[in-house]
Amino acid sequence: MPKSLRLVPRRPSKPAAVAVESPQSNRIATFIADNPGLETPFVVVDLQIVAERYRQLASALPMADIFYAIKANPAPEILRLLVSLGSCFDVASSNEVDMCLAAGALPSQISYGNTIKKQRDIEYAYDKGVRLFAFDCDAELDKIVEVAPEATVFCRITTDGGGADWPLSRKFGTTPALASDLLVAAAGKGLAVGVSFHVGSQQRDVHAWDKALAPVAGVFARLRNEGIIPALVNLGGGFPGNYIDGIPAVDSYGEAIIAALHRHIGPELPQIIAEPGRYLVADAGVMEAEVVLVSRRSFEDDVRWVYIDAGIYNGLAEAQGEAIKYRIETAYDGGPAGRVALAGPTCDSTDVIYECTHYELPLALTAGDRIRLLSTGAYTTTYASVAFNGFAPLRGHYLPAEV
Repeated sequence: MPKSLRLVPRRPSKPAAVAVESPQSNRIATFIADNPGLETPFVVVDLQIVAERYRQLASALPMADIFYAIKANPAPEILRLLVSLGSCFDVASSNEVDMCLAAGALPSQISYGNTIKKQRDIEYAYDKGVRLFAFDCDAELDKIVEVAPEATVFCRITTDGGGADWPLSRKFGTTPALASDLLVAAAGKGLAVGVSFHVGSQQRDVHAWDKALAPVAGVFARLRNEGIIPALVNLGGGFPGNYIDGIPAVDSYGEAIIAALHRHIGPELPQIIAEPGRYLVADAGVMEAEVVLVSRRSFEDDVRWVYIDAGIYNGLAEAQGEAIKYRIETAYDGGPAGRVALAGPTCDSTDVIYECTHYELPLALTAGDRIRLLSTGAYTTTYASVAFNGFAPLRGHYLPAEV
């Protein structure tokens, strides 16, 4: 029987400005202790923490409509909770549209934020009542104009992703100059228009939005010169979770973003949208995994390889390139420890979680022991493969909130 595990960070690299530990975190430990037969790997999400994070961000950005990016974790339990709190939703597919509607969201509370859509999916969402659509090129705009004639569209501009652990600067977005031309064309077709950007996921620089809003101001100036009133600014996501490095408090983000909005857009703001994903759900989740094997690769190697039953294909895809660095706990914390490489269970050689990042785990750790990875409520259950190597998808358990 695995020993009980605590939910306090073992050795963060520096103190985090936002504490993960809260009274509700104990509910996760209690749930796992009360259900020792649960097969690993699995994630437990405390919805009370999700509710707290929603309220904290809404308070920090009172001028913004919060559109939860459901790709972070689209569990029905999370969506129903956020509907009850008044959240809106950012979706990336027609299936996600249906998930939000099934959870009780109104079509007016849904934004189709993916810039890459089949025309039939745009039409499907529009027929369901969705009126907010993203784009970043003329071909995508043409699709929207044809099948969503009364939509509001926002053109995504590029950012450099500086300060983000998971940059999003390559695949999406266009230049401010081209965005201006596209939005003028969209307005000429009768659409309401706005601008969006994304400063990168797990953004630890509170001033990243200031840098992104400067070119937005230029686009807005061009629109106003053409007699077009901009309808919205979409700030995207980027609000971080707690991993091994500290992060600023959410109020610091709010203060910096509010100042940047007034500096670049002015005192009279259009609709402001924020699209948090990770911030709302990451720290609400804890993953429990089992050690499958501990080995050394040579007589000279002082690094142990620890293989667990969760890996890149079983929910830890964000560890690719060691971008997201989860905090890890074991039942032996506080005892002698040594450097490890951490890997998943599959036969794929890329299924290595951490090798370059300096992780140390207790020397007592052996096959059959349990470990916990903290802040795993985001981008784990949905990134997990369906059945690669025959391993079952990552399981999720959701503890109800009192709202």
